[in-house]
Amino acid sequence: MPQLVPRAPFSELPSRSRGRKAPEPESRTRTAFARDRDRIIHTSAFRRLKEKTQVFVAHEGDHFRTRLTHSLEVAQIARSLATALGLDADLAETVALAHDLGHPPFGHAGEDELRVQMAGHGGFDHNVQTFRVVTRLERRYPSFEGLNLTWETLEGVIKHNGPVADKLERPSWRAIAEFDAEYDLRLSTWASAEAQVAALADDIAYNNHDVDDGVQAGLFDLDELADVPLIGPFVRSARTDFPGCDLGILRLEAVRRMIGGMVDDVLSETARRAAADRVSSPEDVRRLDHALVAFSRDMVEDLAALRAFLTERMYRHWKVNRSRSQSRRMLAQMFQLYMAEPEVLPTEWRQRVEARDAAGRARVVCDYIAGMTDRFAIEEHRKLFHLDAWG
Repeated sequence: MPQLVPRAPFSELPSRSRGRKAPEPESRTRTAFARDRDRIIHTSAFRRLKEKTQVFVAHEGDHFRTRLTHSLEVAQIARSLATALGLDADLAETVALAHDLGHPPFGHAGEDELRVQMAGHGGFDHNVQTFRVVTRLERRYPSFEGLNLTWETLEGVIKHNGPVADKLERPSWRAIAEFDAEYDLRLSTWASAEAQVAALADDIAYNNHDVDDGVQAGLFDLDELADVPLIGPFVRSARTDFPGCDLGILRLEAVRRMIGGMVDDVLSETARRAAADRVSSPEDVRRLDHALVAFSRDMVEDLAALRAFLTERMYRHWKVNRSRSQSRRMLAQMFQLYMAEPEVLPTEWRQRVEARDAAGRARVVCDYIAGMTDRFAIEEHRKLFHLDAWG
């Protein structure tokens, strides 16, 4: 499909990729970045995202977003943004599809609990876990561990939110430091413009779908959103344009308009920065001391106000707190049981635990739990701790 605008001079070119850690023949039918995208889509980790959640647990209803639907929404927005900016849409989409692969079950509650359980064993960070998934944990090829993604995709996976060299001393980032020592990802620089697009697309997607899911869950309604920065003006304009419209359709129209408004803001601000900084190559993007792809200052302020509203009315709602508490207790109990009795782990995982010290055993247990879906974790906990599961 042709670019809608001319290719930007700072766009990544698959023909100029730095290649892969393990050299491979090029595909006859796909660019290097499109091949990366396809490898991610075919992973077990990507499939499991369908029953991993962010705010609501999977069993609470089919209407709420999962990590999979969220990743698809992020990928769609990233591809649209990249195309409008003249960037490589395949690379932006690939980083977007990969960005949540390392998230454990039960959303942020699951990550918080694994961080607690791994405190004395090297820590846990979902971004590092995503990197470990694509470089080590996915085992699909006879010649290498992981997916052997291009340098540009790996850079985007770990650096899409900015330079990370200052994090390498953290125990939870040991895997990144070890990989980087063998295959330099230039962790002190910004990532490509395409990776930055994926990061902004993530912000656009989750802010909008949290508004949508919050209304659907009955945690707040459109009237309460009317005076909230960012979403409020779009609620009011939708009501003005479609008086008497069904509230469900009105909600969707307001969210659609907010996505469009945030996308337009990114396009304008990025164009302004590219001109001001005279960015003319991918290396210029990396050498900047700030992000190239960004929201305007006004948008950042409005987003902060919206997040404050969502934090108070959604993320700290007693129903969400109750679900978080239960989720954390389940993961804590399973983690401690697997550590004390590794023989109850499935054969493949038990074999990985054998002959390891406590930290190594904990990392295997953490990998096993992090890969679970919400439903599998609930069922696994029931089998381990409830006698009625034996019937």
